[in-house]
Amino acid sequence: MPAAMGSRVRAASYVVLDEAARRRRQRKALEALELDNFHDDPHANLVMHKKAPKFDESLDGKTRPDRKRKARSFEYFKQRFRKTFSSLLEEEQQLEPDPPNYTSAAARPSARPERHLCAVCGFPSTYTCVQCGTRYCSARCLHTHQDTRCLKWTS
Repeated sequence: MPAAMGSRVRAASYVVLDEAARRRRQRKALEALELDNFHDDPHANLVMHKKAPKFDESLDGKTRPDRKRKARSFEYFKQRFRKTFSSLLEEEQQLEPDPPNYTSAAARPSARPERHLCAVCGFPSTYTCVQCGTRYCSARCLHTHQDTRCLKWTS
């Protein structure tokens, strides 16, 4: 098959999304990011048993001398009892129901035009993907976008 024929076949297989489908795709991507790694530490409440082996032996066969237990730091409790973003929002809404609060705060629109940045590398972009409307800056970023991102969230 000639090279020109391959590009025609590839161009015919493109699916160009309308604006509603692009918004739906963007919403799905944001939801997937919010759900990413959304679980508590399964080992947080595990208590070490006194009779369990500690395996503190060194390579030369000698064991370490017993040390005093370290006091728990503030950082330990911050990590152990952390809250999800939605629970923090609910708690803040109950404490301060009157505006201004997180849900009611808003900034005025910018006087400057919107910046168009590459979705792959973050540099200023001048091009838009024909299929999904995502911005990119170079052919290399376009290939990365098509291989890994383009139309991933549409299903």
